[in-house]
Amino acid sequence: MQIIQATLKDIDDASSLFNEYRVFYGQQSDIAGAKAFIEERIKKKESVIYLAVDKGKPMGFIQLYPIFTSVGMKRKWLLNDLFVGEAYRRNGVARALMYQAKALAQQANAAGILLETMKDNTKAQALYESLGYKKEDSVYFYNLSL
Repeated sequence: MQIIQATLKDIDDASSLFNEYRVFYGQQSDIAGAKAFIEERIKKKESVIYLAVDKGKPMGFIQLYPIFTSVGMKRKWLLNDLFVGEAYRRNGVARALMYQAKALAQQANAAGILLETMKDNTKAQALYESLGYKKEDSVYFYNLSL
């Protein structure tokens, strides 16, 4: 398995995985929309996407967005998307992608990585906690849907 940073030449693989990820979360399949979204993120350098590939086959991806901590006066990364195709789960793919995300944050001298997950996603929570992520209990997160 290799972990590579997605570029425009990887749009088809990244978009396919991104579409599967969205379907997993109850959205309608929209490969054209997924491709446009991923292409725009890469072109505008608005996110960093890593792909896990094996023998040319995409197995999973992780997408991180840059954010900042004003109090800490440093960059942070928002780990927004992590997905592994069903056929490749339980083989260390997600863990390898998470290690790559940590390496990105360390190379950028970032303050840390922020992520959220559903309360019932206990498998993901176990992975995150095994990698040293701590559940926040000192803050509330609010959302304004528009």
